[in-house]
Order: sequence, then C-alpha cells, then structure tokens
Amino acid sequence: MKISHVELLELQLPLVSFFETSFGRTTARRIVLVRVEAEGLTGWGEVTCGEKPFYSYETPETAWHILRDLLIPSALAQPWNEACELAAAFRPIRGHNMAKAALENAVWDIEAQAKGVSIAKLLGGELQEIPCGVSIGIQNSVDQLLEKIERELAAGYQRIKVKIKPGWDAAILEKIRNRFPTIRLMADANSAYSLADIEHLKSFDRFGLMMIEQPLGWDDLVDHARLQRQLKTPVCLDESIHGPDDARKAIELGSGKIINIKLGRVGGYTSARRLHDVCRSAGIPVWCGGMLESGIGRAHNIAMSALPGFTLPGDVSASRRYWTEDIIQPEVTVTARGTIRVPDGPGLGFAPDLRRIEKACVRREAFKH
Repeated sequence: MKISHVELLELQLPLVSFFETSFGRTTARRIVLVRVEAEGLTGWGEVTCGEKPFYSYETPETAWHILRDLLIPSALAQPWNEACELAAAFRPIRGHNMAKAALENAVWDIEAQAKGVSIAKLLGGELQEIPCGVSIGIQNSVDQLLEKIERELAAGYQRIKVKIKPGWDAAILEKIRNRFPTIRLMADANSAYSLADIEHLKSFDRFGLMMIEQPLGWDDLVDHARLQRQLKTPVCLDESIHGPDDARKAIELGSGKIINIKLGRVGGYTSARRLHDVCRSAGIPVWCGGMLESGIGRAHNIAMSALPGFTLPGDVSASRRYWTEDIIQPEVTVTARGTIRVPDGPGLGFAPDLRRIEKACVRREAFKH
C-alpha cells in the first residue's frame, strides 16, 4: 500500500447546544480531518482534540504541526503492508496520540476497503449493534438537566452520564436519583477533585452509580488506587490511560475497575485493540468515550466499539444530538432500544458529505509523495 496523497482540512462546526464540563463551556468545534489516498482508495480520519489544552495538551494547532512536519512525511516515505505498521513508525514521536490516530485510522479505512471488509471486522469486532449511552454536560439549572435526562431516556439511551465538578455534584446527583431512582447513572469529574476530597467522594456511594469517571489527576494512577480502595463505586479511568502499558499498570495497582477507551487519546486502532485485549484478559470492562466528534470520528468509534470487550454502553450517540447537519451520510442514528448498528460495508461504512465538509472548511494543506 503506497500512500500517494494526504490532505489536512480544518472545519469549524457549531454545536446544537453548548457542552460544559469542569474545564469550561464549548459552543463550537474546530475539527481537523485527515484525508488519505492510496491505491485509488480514499480514507478519512479525525483529530479529536479540544480547542484548548484542558482535556489533553493537544490542540488543533499542535496536531496540524505534528501531522504536517512529522507524521505525514513518515507515512509518505515508504509503502505499507498493513495500517498497524504506522503505529510502530510513529512510536519515536512522544505523545501526540490524537494526531497519530487521525492518520493511522484513515489508513485503516483504506486497508479495510482494499480487503472488502468493514473496519470493525478488520479489527476483530464481533458486535452487530453497540449499546449507547449519552453524556450530558453541566447545565444552567437543575431543571434543565432533569429535562435533558428525561428526553434522552425517552429516546431509548441505555445509560446516562452527567458531568460534575465541585459545587455541581452531590446535590445534583441526589436530585437525579430522586427523579430517576433506577436508571443506569454515572458521573464524570474530568480530574476536578483531589485526595483532599476523599470523604466527599465516598459520600457518592449512596447514589448507586455505575462508576465515577476520572475523579483525580489526569496523569495519576497511584492516588486513584488509594481512592478506589475506599470507594464502593467503581472508579473509571479516562485521561490517565494513554495506551496498553498504562492499562496494565493501572490494573496491577488497582487504580480502577473500568477503563474508558478513546481512539484519539490512545493513539489509534492498533493501540486501542491492544488496550482492549489487556483489559479483557484481566476482566476489566471497557467502553468508548466521546470527544464531541464529527461523523467521521463517530464512525470510527462505532467500529472500535464492535470489539467484544466493549460491554458497557458508550458515549457514541446520534449525530443530531450535536450537529444540525453532520458531515457524513447517512448520519448516525440510534434505535428505540438505544443501540447503533455497526456498518458491514467496506471501510468506514459511512460516506463523507463532501458538500458539507467544503462548506465548513476554513483551512487546508495538501501533501504528495
């Protein structure tokens, strides 16, 4: 497989409604897409970083630089038999997993097309439908939050995740439980707490949460292990896990009982599949987290979520929850029972909407062999 052409495109897409976490509020997304041509086929990937270095140090600008100056020249330099070989070639570059993932995933798309199979099947995915939950950000009022939860449950979603932070946590969770005593509920802190809050976090046990996601430092494993020993609620690790080795160490330390796998955060399909295998061997359930992706990134998440270890509902939800008009056809939809069908056509299984992409594009740069 010889890559002949790579193009970077930056899109600006407004969200249907704001999304707020402990990091702040997002109303629009800057999304970098990677389009790769090889052997007469075209593959697409998405850089999933945020606009500012809060969730991760990566931003659209850092990703553009790393892709333009390092990753794309490396990918163009030689032929590849399989997409997973790019992961080894990119290894000398420390970090920048979201930039790496965008390019590698686009090549997985091409390899799957060339072999006439879906990316999910090429990965070893077994699920034909994936269970879906939703992530609901911090709202302007409790009433707004409860109304959103009611609406998402009516749409069939199997799990509700709410963002929390100091001052928007225990009282909010109590109101949710009073209104919805039996729903599958989890809370995502995005590193908003420290061990100084351990007694407060222990009080969350009374809410019967599926998990509390990344309560402590974004780069921590040790303090999470100490916290998990004192909580009945399972701790789920997100920002702390950047690849299979982090997962192995977290499991050995007892840092949590569940792991969230995000394709961008862990560096692409090759790393995500290995991480999935490590967790499955240890009996640690995994699920797919979201990063406010466009349809390109969302389609890749669907493919990854078909792996058998993804036993918990992920954050892969319908396009219309985020975009008035998505950049893929068909748009991602969710069944009344809260599932998404895994495409079985060659490659990504969704067609990029080139008209919409061109309309939203504000910057592009092309590279040829």
